[in-house]
Amino acid sequence: MRIKMCSIHVTEPASAHAFYTETLGFETLMAMPEYNLFIVKSPTAGEGTGLLLEPSDNPIASAYREGLHSQGIPCIVFGVSDVQGEYERLNAAGVVFTASPAPDPTGAVSAVFDDSFGNLVQLHQD
Repeated sequence: MRIKMCSIHVTEPASAHAFYTETLGFETLMAMPEYNLFIVKSPTAGEGTGLLLEPSDNPIASAYREGLHSQGIPCIVFGVSDVQGEYERLNAAGVVFTASPAPDPTGAVSAVFDDSFGNLVQLHQD
């Protein structure tokens, strides 16, 4: 058994898809704009796990997304080999970070950015 797909709720799926592919570097697994359906995946994971950029049009989903964001809680964690390098690359691309790279209690480095589609995302060093 493996994780096939997970999702995050976003305010604008098509624009989020552009950000997640063009800025973050994910690849499109599926794009069906007529259905507001966009799924991305890691470029290094083969078939990998899909990340559904789900429309946040359900009031329960919106409340959850907004609640996490207002409390400063990331909705998802992405693994990277060099958090400082990704921080510099994304910062130069205009991505807003809410937490600069710093070691967590285990000693691993992490940082948090705002995807501008209603979510905070944590980068965690592999």
